[in-house]
Amino acid sequence: MNAVPRLSIGLPVYNGEKYLAESLDALLGQSYGDFELVVSDNASTDGTEEICRDYLARDSRISYYRQPVNIGATPNHNWTFEHSGGELFKWASYDDLYGRDLLLRCVEALDDDPALVLAHAHQAIIDGNGDVVLKVDYPLATDDPRAPERFKSLLFGVGGDDFYGVMRSDILRRTPLNGSYHHSDRTIMAELALYGRFHQVPELLFFRRDHPDRAERAKPTIRSRSANMEPRRASRLKHPTVRLLAEYVGGFVGGIRRAPLSSSDRLRCYGHLAHWLADRALPGSRSGRIEDSAAPGAPTAIPESSGVVSGRRAS
Repeated sequence: MNAVPRLSIGLPVYNGEKYLAESLDALLGQSYGDFELVVSDNASTDGTEEICRDYLARDSRISYYRQPVNIGATPNHNWTFEHSGGELFKWASYDDLYGRDLLLRCVEALDDDPALVLAHAHQAIIDGNGDVVLKVDYPLATDDPRAPERFKSLLFGVGGDDFYGVMRSDILRRTPLNGSYHHSDRTIMAELALYGRFHQVPELLFFRRDHPDRAERAKPTIRSRSANMEPRRASRLKHPTVRLLAEYVGGFVGGIRRAPLSSSDRLRCYGHLAHWLADRALPGSRSGRIEDSAAPGAPTAIPESSGVVSGRRAS
């Protein structure tokens, strides 16, 4: 292993004792081992700290930090990246699982094509027991050679979980990272797509766990999600919903402004954004509300339920 690992994995966690050990096992058992795992415990009140310290004592690749107070999900996510040192970076969730070769395949894809800015893999939804219940399609055109088309696809399309892909740290560092407004992960991905193409490894290697405590389910509204992202956002007076929506749109505008685009491509991106806003402002439009635009893609059912178990335990 190199003195400075090529890949950094940021794992923010709050009260994750139910699934954390499984996720750590899946990450630490990867066939690609040249990584550091930066865990930031957001002042958990359950057994998360004990689990983390147990793994810390067993694996030198782990760095464990405990926030003195709950700083919110957004600062906690950003903290893990800001305290990482690898040329590549990946966010990981405490409740998801990973096929043994996920990191290897993603790193190989990035090495094979320097023009790629992100690599991820095909994914499925798993239940609380780790069984695959749904296979999720990837309909986005993030591999299109034209930056405006990649941006358009992320605006109008739904699906994909590229936020959990392996990214080039130097490109991610050019963005403002996560904002404490709903779906800020979508604005980050749209901005990254302006810098280069994404690649989807054609293997089922990423397993997103769906359970009642997941943030999208436990906090279904713009207000509740934003307050979870950062506690100060709970104030309706200082942070009304209209402001949160404006920041969401502003995230796309800022991405277009910062990206290294030609004048014509920049105008095309602004045109796509204007069309997207108009589409969602019209009564009876397919979404009707801006906040619906980044909902998860429609999954496709598959019968088998053993894929994630074999992928997980093989590690």
